[in-house]
Amino acid sequence: MERLTTVFRHLNSPNVVLREVAASTGSFQRKPDDIVVVSALRTPITKAKRGGFKNTYVDDMLTAVFSGVLADTGLSPSDIEDVCVGNVNNPKTEVAARVAQFFSGMPETVPVYSTNRQCASGLQAFMNVAGSLKTGQCNIGIAAGVESMTKSPLGGGSFEFNPRMSEDQRAMDVLIPMGLTSENVAERFGITRQQQDDFALVSQQKAAKAAASGLFDAEIIPVTTTVEDAGGQLQKVTLSKDEGIRPTTIEGLAKLRPAFKEGGTSTAGNSSQVSDGAAAVVVTTRQEAVRRGLPVLGVLRSFAVMGCPPDIMGIGPAVAIPEALKKAGLTVRDIDIFEINEAFASQARYCVEKLGIPADRVNPKGGAIALGHPLGCTGTRMIATLLHELKRRGKPARGVVSMCMGTGMGAAAVFEYQGAN
Repeated sequence: MERLTTVFRHLNSPNVVLREVAASTGSFQRKPDDIVVVSALRTPITKAKRGGFKNTYVDDMLTAVFSGVLADTGLSPSDIEDVCVGNVNNPKTEVAARVAQFFSGMPETVPVYSTNRQCASGLQAFMNVAGSLKTGQCNIGIAAGVESMTKSPLGGGSFEFNPRMSEDQRAMDVLIPMGLTSENVAERFGITRQQQDDFALVSQQKAAKAAASGLFDAEIIPVTTTVEDAGGQLQKVTLSKDEGIRPTTIEGLAKLRPAFKEGGTSTAGNSSQVSDGAAAVVVTTRQEAVRRGLPVLGVLRSFAVMGCPPDIMGIGPAVAIPEALKKAGLTVRDIDIFEINEAFASQARYCVEKLGIPADRVNPKGGAIALGHPLGCTGTRMIATLLHELKRRGKPARGVVSMCMGTGMGAAAVFEYQGAN
């Protein structure tokens, strides 16, 4: 608890609060060097090992979203000057990214690389491209995220951990399975099984309503792939809907057994789903977007990464969001939508309550409990989900994308939708 108190101490400083309140009245300014998103699309998210992408290669999922954002913007593949792909567990992602680049028509002169910041990998890919724009390394780039949890070794192979880790408890805590960190958050902060199930039910209900209303259609690009059926035959299918959304009742959730430890409260129903999927966004500066006649979907306002105790890694958004808001000169009440990754209901609910976020501003179209959490894809997917929802509402507004990360960190980014160009 002493470590946690230290993490939050700076957030409770009166000076910090006063600075946030004083700056929160700022208008939606437009500057030539603003980092902007001009396209953001994703694949449907499918169930790992048994869903529509179980036989699909990582490079093919990436090809779909690369091709999708190029078609959406009308950009030539040769216009892209850098590509960064977030991924967590798929070996040789840098190879898959390069292959997808070629499959989508980008020439060999376009550089590409991958990055891994755990569950924030997709968001980190976005920030990496944003950084390249700010330093003048490129004028327009693609940030993407992808994960095939079907094809992930998930810690297999011959990798060995440093035996000196046993000398530092914090280092050992890094190895705690994510499910057990969820249980730690629930126990330490009194998040009950009922509260977690209630949170999970709302996520499913929001996602089901959004899907039925076609609210995901603008962000999803249909993907034609092959999938092996029960008889072992490969069938060509076109995927256009998320697979994780399912009819859910509180009674059904209550029947599920704890998934991570005996007597625990985190279950398959109130945790994120193991999933496959990809997403991509085109990132550039406002002046470049204007020069090319590209509509601005969203503007980056700030980004923050903060550490927290590894054994309760799920509190990451609760320490990262205030830092991102402080950098943007905003407060919680200035944000219209918070997209907070639902790795587990325990940690998501805790973060919402800790920061005092109104429930109706959190994941209005549902979160990872309903949609799924393809690790490296999620950060980029959340950008697409946020910006398309802000655009649909049709008025200038602000949103936050945030998630916890394995080993004990949180990341958060603040975006604006400023209306028509």
